[in-house]
Amino acid sequence: MNWIETAGRVAVVAGIGALVGGVYGSATAGGLVALTGVIVYWLYQMRRVQRWLESPDKAPPDIYGVWGTLLSHIYSNQRSSREIQQRLQSNVEYLQNSFASMRDGVVMVNAHGAIKWFNKAVEPLLGLRFPQDVGQTLTNLVRSPQFNQYFIKGDFSRPLQYTSQAENPLHLQVEITHFGEGERLLFVRDVSAAVRTEQIRRDFVANVSHELRTPLTVISGYLATLKSSREDCPPRFEKPLDQMLQQAARMENLLKDLLWLSRIESEAREVKRELLDVRGLLQELKEELAGAHPEAKIELSLNTSAKILGDYREIYSAIANLATNAIKYSPPDSPVLINWSSQGKHCRLSVADKGIGIEASHIPRLTERFYRVDDSRNTATGGTGLGLAIVKHVAAAHDARLEVESAPGAGSTFTLVFPQGD
Repeated sequence: MNWIETAGRVAVVAGIGALVGGVYGSATAGGLVALTGVIVYWLYQMRRVQRWLESPDKAPPDIYGVWGTLLSHIYSNQRSSREIQQRLQSNVEYLQNSFASMRDGVVMVNAHGAIKWFNKAVEPLLGLRFPQDVGQTLTNLVRSPQFNQYFIKGDFSRPLQYTSQAENPLHLQVEITHFGEGERLLFVRDVSAAVRTEQIRRDFVANVSHELRTPLTVISGYLATLKSSREDCPPRFEKPLDQMLQQAARMENLLKDLLWLSRIESEAREVKRELLDVRGLLQELKEELAGAHPEAKIELSLNTSAKILGDYREIYSAIANLATNAIKYSPPDSPVLINWSSQGKHCRLSVADKGIGIEASHIPRLTERFYRVDDSRNTATGGTGLGLAIVKHVAAAHDARLEVESAPGAGSTFTLVFPQGD
């Protein structure tokens, strides 16, 4: 029943009351008595609705008229709300049961940073205790400046890896995602074994590189001596000596790159933070490349005088590797364009070529050590397979990122995006 029908019925009751009152000498009194009766009836119905609202678990009373319609709508919405709440609760319990069985630590945090729930796996990782710490602010319980800064900053595009300040320090990796209305879900993983394995690998590469350098220097020296003594060297040995010298030089370049990569990968090293004039660096690099590759065409496009903070030697090495790769994989008559520009608070250093290009499936793996796309990028080009790995680590050490755009037959563009220096 809608309000128009209700108003019509009230008017009918008032009219009947007025008619009856007219018979007894006062139509107005009769109408008022009829309206008073309607009001008393409504108050009675309202009281029944109020009693039901105070105990909603009971079945709603049978009420006629507009109050019955109103009560029906309330009951229907209440039942739908309960069903939705039950489904949500069921989903939350399902997620919690799933997270409880995970080996990685999981923490649910509300919009104010207070802990709502966490599984047992996270207790030894973050030092939490259940249920005492539920409702506590997470950053008050985790004693790590790195973690707290990461959590408060709110930029979770990259996972955080840090060392806990416990009695037995752990290397932890934290990933955070937003869900609901400002709530956050944390996944915490112990990566100590992976970190130790990586450190062992780095130490092995560095040690082997150092150990190989001395015997290789001796071998190269004797080969050069034999090569220079042409009168004492039979003609049939000249070609093998040339090949051995070539391969020895390649091995020296490989060891040099391995040692350089080991150095820039070292966590203990200190990156020199000096204000670099990139325009001057690029002009110096162009002269060096022109001497080493006289057949190459190198074009500079210097569109900004902006400077960046960093280590001159490392930045020079990274750009030189990008430019050398572009020269190697470009046709002889095709220019390599090196562009330096600024965009907002960032500076962009791009190296573009019109060479053979790279398929999209290979791009994510380009910065792996010794990774080669196909037979066209083989050892015949003279590379060590470490250039882009060096570029990646230099970029990471300077808060920069490496972007790659390429397509087969359309060339490649490698871009380093730096934060602009003060």
